[in-house]
Amino acid sequence: MDTSDEQVPWLDSEERAAWMTLMAMVMTLPSAIEAQLKRDTGLNFFEYSILSSLSRPERHAVQMSNLAHMAGGSLSRLSHAVSRLEKQGYVTRQSGGTGESRCTEAVLTEAGYAALVAAAPGHVREARRLVFDNLTSAQVRQLQRIAHEITATAAPGTGKHIDAEIEAADQREREGAAPDAVC
Repeated sequence: MDTSDEQVPWLDSEERAAWMTLMAMVMTLPSAIEAQLKRDTGLNFFEYSILSSLSRPERHAVQMSNLAHMAGGSLSRLSHAVSRLEKQGYVTRQSGGTGESRCTEAVLTEAGYAALVAAAPGHVREARRLVFDNLTSAQVRQLQRIAHEITATAAPGTGKHIDAEIEAADQREREGAAPDAVC
């Protein structure tokens, strides 16, 4: 493998500034969101993401392997988090599927849904304060497109999943359903 400087497409000053700023955002935004959630609800951001992901399907149940993908964590990390959420009465596990394809599903309980609904307003306010209150409508659209392109390149499966989630939320809105109580 040739590692000489001639083979490296170094970033120009504009790209370097964008990269440094992106890295600063990637490092600080999750911590700020997590701090608000922990302070106000006792949940960490990963746990909130699990509850939020479980709230979307009609049955409030998701196969553990799919839930790990949806919440952005490994199966091991998910298993530990679901165990904590089970102890709080927010989630249960059940055997799902039929025939030869049996799997474990995480299921959101009524208490878990109530905790999520109670946490959502503060979480949304913090997302607005940290991100959306600082951007114009055009910038929000640009942010979505840029984030989509980066996600689709870095994790194509996640990009496809997010596309499906966005389409499902948009469809519910077109059908006149109330906006999701949680994000």
